[in-house]
Parts: sequence; structure tokens; C-alpha cells
Amino acid sequence: MQVLHDAPLAPLTTFRLGGPATRLVTATTDAEVVEVVREADATGTPLLVVGGGSNLVIGDKGFDGTALRIATRGFELSGTRLELAAGEVWTDAVARTAEAGLAGVECLAGIPGSAGATPIQNVGAYGQEVSSTITEVIAYDRTAGETVTLTNAECGFSYRHSRFKADPERYVVLRVRFGLEDAGGLSGPLRYAETARALGVRPGDRVPLGDARDTVLKLRAGKGMVLDPEDHDTWSAGSFFTNPILTDTQLAAFHARVRERLGEDVEPPAYPAGDGHTKTSAAWLIDKAGFRKGYGTGPARISTKHTLALTNRGEATTEDLLALAREVVAGVREAFGITLVNEPVTVGVSL
Repeated sequence: MQVLHDAPLAPLTTFRLGGPATRLVTATTDAEVVEVVREADATGTPLLVVGGGSNLVIGDKGFDGTALRIATRGFELSGTRLELAAGEVWTDAVARTAEAGLAGVECLAGIPGSAGATPIQNVGAYGQEVSSTITEVIAYDRTAGETVTLTNAECGFSYRHSRFKADPERYVVLRVRFGLEDAGGLSGPLRYAETARALGVRPGDRVPLGDARDTVLKLRAGKGMVLDPEDHDTWSAGSFFTNPILTDTQLAAFHARVRERLGEDVEPPAYPAGDGHTKTSAAWLIDKAGFRKGYGTGPARISTKHTLALTNRGEATTEDLLALAREVVAGVREAFGITLVNEPVTVGVSL
């Protein structure tokens, strides 16, 4: 284990924002992870778990406690069963599964971060979510003081949510197991219209795995959603807000606001989200509320490629970022009566 004191945390996040941690420990084995967690719990020391840092907004004052950076490695493939150590780089793991001819996560290519974070957020994009392929999650249960194995059903997955996110102080993910599909080198059925259009096929069709992965990477890159240290549009957490899910009553009120603001002929995006619920687009809301691509004059601005990404143009502070986020939330609420919810985890700050 590597132990540093008064250690900068900004370089460990894709925003490149945030103050230092009192203590930063880098663990490279599951046993080291559990040791650090147990020590923090035994001494009452605040603990911050850091994976790929792609979903963290850390306050400018930093973190007064132990930051645990999980740098474990492990990619074990047996037939269609895959086990990943929490510290595995997610994009690399997706590439290896595609090369192995296995479908199920190919449309999650290019998502930054570590494998251990994927069940926490129920990471999803372009028609796939990890909840569709995760079979088990191995985690250290801080309440029970032991390592446990949770089935898919026990993980409580829903849209960008899970048991781990609902109770963030209880579990530290160590390993994630997936059940993938051998479809003869073909992708899973394409469930996202934009991907299907880009590939010249219909939703529900399958295409060669490599084509699906490459197309998603191109689509993401065009929106600034593939990490590039030279491109400040990627100094972000990707999508900063989740897509709102509305009840029928909320949806009716929303449609009334849209007609009043934009005209009778405007139909906002709408996707089924379970009985009596409809999902709409946060990016659409932001844009129609007047926050265009590139919005802002300070060091934190909306991406020039995608309205759903808030970015650090190089000299921003976390407070700069939060000021922009609050402005967007207030503007969307005023325009459409919907309160956007941030997707990244905030540490020492809040909207």
C-alpha cells in the first residue's frame, strides 16, 4: 500500500477539481482495501472511496479523513462469465470482452471510471445498463464487518440507482461478476435509436460487436464523452444530471409548461419508465431553458459538444462548477417546473 499525507485529490478526478485529503491510501489487493476500511471504521475516521474519479465532485477544501484509492486489478473470463476487480479500468474491460466475442456491455464503451463503480450507479448508455448483465457483486459490508456476495436482485437496481447508492456508507465493492452472451460475434440487440441509425440498421437488430463498440465510441467522442486530456470538454463527469422520471400528473403539468413556453406543436422527448412513469431528457430541458452548448463566461461552462456536461475549462474551482450547476437547475425549474438531480457524487459540498 502507498500512503500519502495532505495528498491532492484533483488529479484523481476527471473534473480535475477538489482540495487535498488528509491521508490518501492506494490499495492494490482486496485484502488491503478491507484493511483500510476496517481501520477507518475502528478509529472513527471519515472514509472516501475513490475509483476512477469520473463521478466525483470534491469540495475545494478537500476531504478531512482517509481517501482510499482502489487500484486492484483482475480480469477473469470463463466462457461467458466475467469477473472484474473493482479497480479494473472499465473501458479496457469492455474492449477485452468485445475482442473475446461476448455481447452485453459493448454499448458501454468509452465510459470513464472503474469497474467497481458500475453497479453503484447502475451505469448505462446507448441502450444498455450493467444491471442487465451483472450476476453478483462481491463487497465488504461495513455494518456486518465481513465480505458478502450480493445477487443481482439483492443489488436493488433501478435507473442510475442501486442498493449501494441508497446506502453509500455501508458497502465497498471489491469485485463484480457478469453474465455475457455469445452471439457468434454479434452485439446484443441495439436498443438505442441513435446507435441503430449510425449503423444503418433498425432498433432491435444485431451487428458485429466491433462495429457496435466503435460506433458508440465515435458517438461519445462527438459529444465530448471520451476522456482526452487536451480537450476541456472532457474535463467533466459526463452527464451531470440524470434524466427526470415523471409521474402521469407531473408529465401533464410538464406538457402544459412546454406548450406555454414553446408552442402547441412542440413535443418533448418521452420514454416509458415503468407503470405510470415517463422519462424525459435532461439535455433537452437544459437546452430549451436557454442553456446552449458552451454556455457560460467563467472557468466552468457547459460543454461545447453536449448540454448535459458541465466542464472545467482549466482554471475552475469546485465552487465555480457548483455555481453553474445551480444556475442550470434554477433555470430549468423556472422554465418547466422540473428540478434536475445531479448524477455525480458530491463530497463536502452540495447543490
